[in-house]
This record gives sequence, C-alpha cells and structure tokens, in this order.
Amino acid sequence: MARPARVTLVEVGPRDGLQNEKATIPTGAKIAFVDALASAGHQVIEVSAFVSPKWVPQMADAREVFAGLTPAPGVRYTALVPNLAGLERAMAAGVTEVAIFAAASETFSRRNINQSIDESLATYRAVCDRARSAGVRVRGYLSTCFGCPFEGAIAPAAVAEAAARLLDLGVFEVAISDTIGIAHPGQIPGVLDAVTARVPLPQVALHFHDTRGTALANVLAGLDYGVTTYDSSAGGLGGCPYAPGAAGNLATEDLLYMLDGLGIETGVSIDGVMAASLAIEPHLDHPLPSRYVTATR
Repeated sequence: MARPARVTLVEVGPRDGLQNEKATIPTGAKIAFVDALASAGHQVIEVSAFVSPKWVPQMADAREVFAGLTPAPGVRYTALVPNLAGLERAMAAGVTEVAIFAAASETFSRRNINQSIDESLATYRAVCDRARSAGVRVRGYLSTCFGCPFEGAIAPAAVAEAAARLLDLGVFEVAISDTIGIAHPGQIPGVLDAVTARVPLPQVALHFHDTRGTALANVLAGLDYGVTTYDSSAGGLGGCPYAPGAAGNLATEDLLYMLDGLGIETGVSIDGVMAASLAIEPHLDHPLPSRYVTATR
C-alpha cells in the first residue's frame, strides 16, 4: 500500500508525557505547554486526565488546566477518563472528546486498573453510552498490543478481539499501543492484519514508545501499511506508571523530522513543538529525551 500523503498527529505530551514525571509541574506551565503546542499546528492535543489524584497526582489539576487554556480554532482538546465519575468531571470542565483505556493483556488490565478486561469493558460501555447521550466523542486506547511486561507475547488475535470490542462500544478510533516499547517493525503488519480484519483501517491509530529505539521504524511500517494517525509526545516525555520498563513515548520532534523528510504533511511545525518542549523542560528533573532536541538545541 502507498504511504499516505498526510497524517494526523495526536499530541499526548501534556497527559501521557507528564503523568509519570516525579517533579510537580505547575498548572500555569501545563497551560502554556498546551497553548504552545496548539500554536505549533497540532489539531489534536490530549490535555490531561480526570483520574484519581491518589494514583496519578500529576493530573490532579485537570479542571484548572482546561479552564486556563486559550482555545485555538479547529483544535480538539481531549482528556483521558477511567470511569463515569471521570467522564462527568471532564464534561463539567467543558471537554467534548475523551479517551478510555483497555488492555489486550488480562494481567496488565488487572495491574493497571484493577479490573479484568471484561470488567473494564463493562465500565467503558457505561462511559460510552453516557458520552454519546451528551454528544462527547470517545477514543479507545488498547494497551500491550505488541507485548506485556507480565505475560510476554500477546497474540494478534487477542488484540483484534479487544479492538473490535472497543469499536462495538462506540469509540471512533482505536489506538493500538506499544505500552512498553517492545514492538519491532516485523510485528506491525501481522498485528494490523488481525486488527483490520475487525476494525476499519481509517479507525486505527498507532501509539509507540521508544524503549528499544524502534518507534520510528515501527511508524515507517505503519505508514507502509496505510495507517494515517500516530500518537507522539513533545520532547519524548512519558511512560506508563504501571508498566515496568516503559520509557518515553515517541518524541514528536523525532517523528516530525522523519515525516518532513519523507514529504508527508502534518500541518505541525517542528520548530514550534521544540519551543514548547524547551519551555516545559526547566520544570522537569531531567533533560528532554528527544533525539532531535538533543541534536539541535
């Protein structure tokens, strides 16, 4: 299949990028980060998560962050929600698009959200039904699609089954996620073959971590397959707090450098994203992991 001429980037830096940071990021810095990412041309930004502050303290100010944003025309500002209570909090904050998160691994599901896959999907059915009635769109993340820190290899058929069940709940898109950065390019076609037998290709996104340095190669395999939506995190920030060994997400700057070189349009400025990343860096307790930032700062 020919590579797409244009792809959509889902910027997850403000949520997935910051949720696992040990330093407490000031609310004002988070707001400025999101506004700068919108100014860079991003059309989809995952701003925060309406989760328990007990489990993810960094996201405790989700309402305040949303309230402080300067909305840019045409930008979708989204949030992660774990249940109905989170959805209600998100809607009270004016959020019109949310994401839910299930897993292809039974063990990871229990470790991550203390529910089996079946229990989690029952919870998310209620979330999707309530969101639909309120006109709120729902995206679905599917974790551990290429390997699990507890179970090891995950069968593509199991990934496809879980993805299809998310679609049946009413999500508009399923992000097939490499939660611990274990995927390699040889896996991508097989997993996508299984998934797209159950979920239309335009409703499939890819979410890679760069733990083993293979994220860009995996995106290239996804492009060759025809996938047109990719998650990335400004500065390469992020990692799952419940996935041992999960390093940062694929850096948006690194991804843009490759896509720009391939002539694939995104509408996002690499310089603008880098400026946003450098502005948040002083609030962290470590340098940005993005290779592009490291090479060009």
